Amino acid sequence: MNRYPLWKYLLVGIVLLLGFIYTLPNFYGEAPAVQVSSIKGTVKINQGTQQTVEQALASMQHGVVVLDATSVRTRLPDTETQLKARDVLEKTLNPDPSDPAYVVALNLVSKSPDWLTSLYAMPMYLGLDLRGGVHFLLQVDMKGAITKRLDATAADVRSQLRDKNIRHNGITREGNTLTIKFADADTLEKARNAITDQHPELQLIAQKDAAEPTLVASLSLPAEKSIQDAALKQNISTLHNRVNELGVAEPVIQQQGADRIVVQLPGVQDVARAKDLIGRTATLEVRMIDESADATGLAGPLSESFPERRRDGSVVPAIVRKQVVLTGERIVGADAGFDQNHQPAVSVNLDSAGGRIMRDITRDNVGKRMAIILFEKGKGEAVSVATIQGEFSNRFQITGRFSPEEAANTALLLRAGSLAAPMEIIEERVVGPSLGKENIERGFNATLLGFIAIAVFMIVYYQLFGAISVIALAANLLLLVALLSLLQATLTLPGIAAIALTLGMAIDANVLINERIREELRNGSSPQAAISAGYERAFDTIVDSNVTTLIAGLALLMFGSGPVRGFAVVHCLGILTSIFSSVVVSRAIVNLIHGRRRKLDKLWIGQVWKPGNATSNRAGKTNPANPN
Repeated sequence: MNRYPLWKYLLVGIVLLLGFIYTLPNFYGEAPAVQVSSIKGTVKINQGTQQTVEQALASMQHGVVVLDATSVRTRLPDTETQLKARDVLEKTLNPDPSDPAYVVALNLVSKSPDWLTSLYAMPMYLGLDLRGGVHFLLQVDMKGAITKRLDATAADVRSQLRDKNIRHNGITREGNTLTIKFADADTLEKARNAITDQHPELQLIAQKDAAEPTLVASLSLPAEKSIQDAALKQNISTLHNRVNELGVAEPVIQQQGADRIVVQLPGVQDVARAKDLIGRTATLEVRMIDESADATGLAGPLSESFPERRRDGSVVPAIVRKQVVLTGERIVGADAGFDQNHQPAVSVNLDSAGGRIMRDITRDNVGKRMAIILFEKGKGEAVSVATIQGEFSNRFQITGRFSPEEAANTALLLRAGSLAAPMEIIEERVVGPSLGKENIERGFNATLLGFIAIAVFMIVYYQLFGAISVIALAANLLLLVALLSLLQATLTLPGIAAIALTLGMAIDANVLINERIREELRNGSSPQAAISAGYERAFDTIVDSNVTTLIAGLALLMFGSGPVRGFAVVHCLGILTSIFSSVVVSRAIVNLIHGRRRKLDKLWIGQVWKPGNATSNRAGKTNPANPN
């Protein structure tokens, strides 16, 4: 009746063992480290970078140099060695301080032993309020986004009217309007019909009575709202790509209000470096290679020279014309793939205006080379130089000396683009690591005191079954921390509050079970039957109460943000672990203790008050003369 098969005991044991293993890294703490990442889109982190770091740090004590997808990191014994290592790597990797290629940042890494790391057992990420770091509030210039869009629209309209042989006397932008002048009213009408078909987002007002018939174009209110929303989303996406260079474990980058963005970088103390990274501008330009100048290797008055980094690491000059064919604003998508010869390639999608421009250029330049230039901090590099194989418009492929990884990186650069609208930092705040440490200690102490208080009450009130409930509660806490670590979730102060709440909810399930067992004993059931009925009949109530709470937690997770979302993640995971620990783990322990005995005289579950009796008996104590 109260015996589990062997496989169930083994399952519970394996789950608890895994929970212990994946909880362990959180107790080892963190060690100083340096992290090397690329500051330029054309400079990749690879095994060559790893070897360079190892050679530069060969004369000082350091841990294993680890290479991951975006950075190279190594652990150091103390902060003094950490600072020396950063200076050495800065001189080695960035010989020209005015044109750095790498970011050498101070960081922290887990002290977990290698055998834990090999099992992907990593500590939880800590939020800004627990680890310290920097907080920025950015104001997005929405007027700048509208202005940028109107400038692009002006170029598009100019190209469109030229294609349709509609002459105009000039297109200028005045504030948030475009002014297009014509020689006569008939030409104005033709232009208005053409523009309306291609740009339904524009509101057109004709001024035919003027000395020079004029068409005034402005964006409709829905179009302005759409542009502003898209600009905000693109800025958030671009910021995500940039802060990855700092190696921040779980950055928070989210919208606040209609035109603001919150950026939180836990663990980052170098405010100047973070501000420089966030405010960095990056743009893409497509230009034609100057074939005549390229033969001499010298840029003429109508051309410019940009470095092109080859696959073997060498850098050669790319001489391009100063005339810009199109900019990254025209690129709407880029994906890595393979060409017809099964060689790595990058597929690029342009908007309608970009497609028309590219069709005209490629028609006249088949067999010639075209370069894509990436500008960062005012300095450009040739991301790709490819030969035009034929005429194309809004979709084309870039092929050449790509490896599959390089094709994926180039596609990422093309997609990332630049900031859609200028931003200004209107608030910055630094949370020191000492304050974060104090918050951790307070949260840990609050959770520990709550656990002790619950344990004392349960043991006093329910005796042996109370002790079993406490063990199940400890298993619940163990599994919750293990899940948070395994999922690499970010723990914040609201998350610690959710852990404390989970303890109270988890013990509530055991209270229901214990009280149900008492009720069965009061009704005259034998101890073994009372245990079985208590767990089975309390299970439905436990599931119902936890499911309703889980629904509320999921609602917070779906519609909340920031601290609310952090609370909801821990809360939902805690509900799942509490059901398992309060029902499965506690039942396994009870079965181990009592399941081997066919007949029990009593259960140590505290006082069972029987109605109608002036005296009380120990729970489960049989009395043939008075079975009630």
